[in-house]
Amino acid sequence: MVASAVHLVRHGEVENPGRVLYGRLPGFGLSVLGTRMAEAAAGALAGAPVRRVIASPLQRTQESAAPIAAAFGLPIETDERIIEPFNRFEGKRFDFGPSLLTNPEAWPWVSNPFRPSWGEAYLSIAARMIAAVADAYASVEDGDVVLVSHQLPIWMVHRSLAGERLYHDPRRRRCDLSSITTVGKKGNRFVETDYRNPAGALGRAAVDEGAV
Repeated sequence: MVASAVHLVRHGEVENPGRVLYGRLPGFGLSVLGTRMAEAAAGALAGAPVRRVIASPLQRTQESAAPIAAAFGLPIETDERIIEPFNRFEGKRFDFGPSLLTNPEAWPWVSNPFRPSWGEAYLSIAARMIAAVADAYASVEDGDVVLVSHQLPIWMVHRSLAGERLYHDPRRRRCDLSSITTVGKKGNRFVETDYRNPAGALGRAAVDEGAV
């Protein structure tokens, strides 16, 4: 027997008054609203047979995992493979646009958006995330496993399982704060079975900037 499902939960809103791209930088925890969003995700999982709660090592995911772990009386385990990707623009306010033309230092970083050249390759992100999902799925005799991760890693799972190209427009990711993307198995392959946005009402007041 193996797991019934793996739930990929994104963290809640981050306290980020400077609106920088925070990436893997320390010190970026949840805002008050982000804590409420994480609690909404925990509420949405109520009644599920959750056997393990695993989070990325970053503060915002550990804090987002806390209400889920508390609801099921489980410890928070950590998996480095579900961490946010490295990004050369960490700590900076950044968007693709005319401002790049005035910053020659950044030109080599954006030379190949298909890889992308400014951080970890999409193929690498997808591979480590799929491996983490597979290990989580096989790690319990029955029930569900929760992985608390980040927007881009979760989106790479979605696109990989859907057979879509990994290069994409970041503005069009369907991976809201504290959303739940559920993965199961159909035959010998993983498939996405559900997407929920339990903190959607709260998200209307949230600032969702800083993800890589």
